[in-house]
Amino acid sequence: MEYLEFELPIKELEDQLQKCKLIGDESEVDVTETCKQIEKKLQETKKDIYKNLTAWQRVQLSRHPDRPYTLDHINALCGDSFLELHGDRNVKDDKAMIGGLGKIGDQTYMFIGQQKGYNTKTRQYRNFGMSNPEGYRKALRLMKSAEKFDIPVVTLVDTPGAYPGFEAEERGQGEAIARNILEMTRLKVPIITIIIGEGASGGALGIGVGDKVMMLENTWYSVISPESCSSILWRSWEYKEQAADALKLTAKDMKRMKLVDQIIKEPLGGAHKDRAKTFTAVKDAIVKTFDELKNLSPKELVNQRMEKYSEMGVYKS
Repeated sequence: MEYLEFELPIKELEDQLQKCKLIGDESEVDVTETCKQIEKKLQETKKDIYKNLTAWQRVQLSRHPDRPYTLDHINALCGDSFLELHGDRNVKDDKAMIGGLGKIGDQTYMFIGQQKGYNTKTRQYRNFGMSNPEGYRKALRLMKSAEKFDIPVVTLVDTPGAYPGFEAEERGQGEAIARNILEMTRLKVPIITIIIGEGASGGALGIGVGDKVMMLENTWYSVISPESCSSILWRSWEYKEQAADALKLTAKDMKRMKLVDQIIKEPLGGAHKDRAKTFTAVKDAIVKTFDELKNLSPKELVNQRMEKYSEMGVYKS
């Protein structure tokens, strides 16, 4: 288990608890009461730490190496029913963007999302979750296929941003993202969007337009990462914590500003602490949302979606 810096008090108590139990197992000393006291202190410490997380600490949790990624969610939701589809029919198959058909219960969905890697080799293979233009064009191709067969779309956002390389720009990175945003606003099937990790910049927006946009509790959604913001404003990454606060990028901030519709609660300590519980919460949110949207006509869906995004950023004094 990997601990973040602010979780070190929890690690110390868990180590104490383990040693206490070990002493009880290896000797005749009754340590039951001591273990209970440590367990009580551990629970109090966890609640105290996780209920007072700063914006930067939530960013750290969203990047935790044990946090479930897109394929983890899809495999948990769909099991063996998931059929991955490949390629943009133009350049190549982008490994940072995955998509395909899968079932939750009896309902088929088109799942699309960014995929990160678990170690050095797979991170390079997945390009650290940063898609090239062909990734966004693959996503759009799959959305159009879903529209053709009247299949709802579920997008799972988890990216530090679209890939900023020269070749990506040469192949039209900005145009690909802009095209996706345009086409998603007028797609004639329900779109359910969930930020499951990082939601950075246009890389997130390229698959982030939805009838209902939800965020897991310890995720972030912003035009820029705290580190990049810090490097621009202060010429240093040292001010990333201040930048995270100023960007108002947490799920609570997004909900308060009406940029997302719902926050999906995570287990205490983050999604990685209880994956099964997290997957169940995401599944319930998808099923409930689809039940709300499935009876709307294509025209009603598009009109409501356009109205939803047109109202963003409009304030009345």
